[in-house]
Amino acid sequence: MVSKKDETETEVGCLNRRAFLFASGTVVGGTVLLTGVPGMGNKAVEARMSRYPRMFIENMSRLKMNKPVRFKYPDKGRNSNSILVKMNEQAGGGVGADRNVVAFNTLCTHMGGDMGKTFQKRDAVLGPCPFHQSTFDLTRHGMIVSGHATESLPQVLLEVEGDDIYAVGLIGLIYGRYDNLKS
Repeated sequence: MVSKKDETETEVGCLNRRAFLFASGTVVGGTVLLTGVPGMGNKAVEARMSRYPRMFIENMSRLKMNKPVRFKYPDKGRNSNSILVKMNEQAGGGVGADRNVVAFNTLCTHMGGDMGKTFQKRDAVLGPCPFHQSTFDLTRHGMIVSGHATESLPQVLLEVEGDDIYAVGLIGLIYGRYDNLKS
């Protein structure tokens, strides 16, 4: 027969679930709180804003319905291939009177296949990608429709000034880059 004293002695070395969670929470909470205390080695962190170049692409009056215009943005690098297209319907992020002019980087977000010549005007999609058949909806911010890709196409932000269309930034990361402004 085991006495109460013997049972306690055998359990002292073991940590039950409740004690483990309490100890873990204390360690994490203490670490988080101490990092905010002045004088504890805390350095101020500055937010940095990327500055994309403003680049002229085309005149609004020269665009033909469903005829993509190819250009390079944000630089002249090999993976900066983009298209500007005026479509039959309004699009997310579209500019112009009908909000139907959009631009996207043409590299598939799955493995970088160039889809610059795969615009399907009937469905307003870019694709299929020559590698794994991914297709992207240009009316919905380049959202994936089908295929292996899991991210939307990087959308080029546009501004219109008079009749001129300018690229001014990107939403999303260009395939093969860890920073859109460094190739």
